[in-house]
Amino acid sequence: MSLLRGRTGRVARGTIGALALFAVLELLTRAELVNPDYLPPASTIVARTVEILGDPAFLGNVLGTLRAWAAGMLVVVVVGVPLGVLLGSSTRVYTATRALIEFLRPIPSVALIPLAILVFGRGPAMKTSLIIYASLWPVLFNTIYGMHGVEPVAIETARSFGLGRLQILRRVSLPSAAPFIYTGIRVATAIALILAISTELIAGGGQGIGTWMLARQVANQQQYVYAGTIVAGLLGLVINAVFVAGEKRLFSWHPRQREGL
Repeated sequence: MSLLRGRTGRVARGTIGALALFAVLELLTRAELVNPDYLPPASTIVARTVEILGDPAFLGNVLGTLRAWAAGMLVVVVVGVPLGVLLGSSTRVYTATRALIEFLRPIPSVALIPLAILVFGRGPAMKTSLIIYASLWPVLFNTIYGMHGVEPVAIETARSFGLGRLQILRRVSLPSAAPFIYTGIRVATAIALILAISTELIAGGGQGIGTWMLARQVANQQQYVYAGTIVAGLLGLVINAVFVAGEKRLFSWHPRQREGL
């Protein structure tokens, strides 16, 4: 019951905050304290948001962004998790590759857009490559951290029972590191969505929400630009909510999840 009240309270506070922001923005524009050409009334933006959600052309752009997001995340998981397991399991491999990783990690993904355009052109492949680059790091480092956090006692106990290296990896190390790996994937999903839309806004990258918003901005249709922004935010909220729910269901045994109950 207390859990229900806690969740209900958070939802209620979030709803009140959103309504308060809506009222402030509406008053600012209606009182002409802000130029409506730059910031349309909140009610108008909401109306445009509802409108584009029923527009097949806009929904096609949403699917374009989601396709790039899903393709990038698939590659990130398939590559990042095994690589993180390898680096987290072998001190020698991690030491040998650490300099390269630390060199590549700080490079901003946006700075790589010109290079990605030269290599892949302005199509979906360019966008997907940047999504992969930016989203790989949280998955990789969370996996390494999870592997390093496996209890040595558990490993030694498994060895005492005659388990081999691969059996220890499968039965002890991976189950212990799984919550950290999942958290890295959840963080990467948000980064991937941000990169997808940002790349579309800056460099195109084929069909997508950002490309659609850029076209509306050029046409001086600011109401639709704000509406597209709201849809992008809602999309991020839905994706995160799905992964948070999955985390709670899959790792309810983990102490961190129990502390949040």
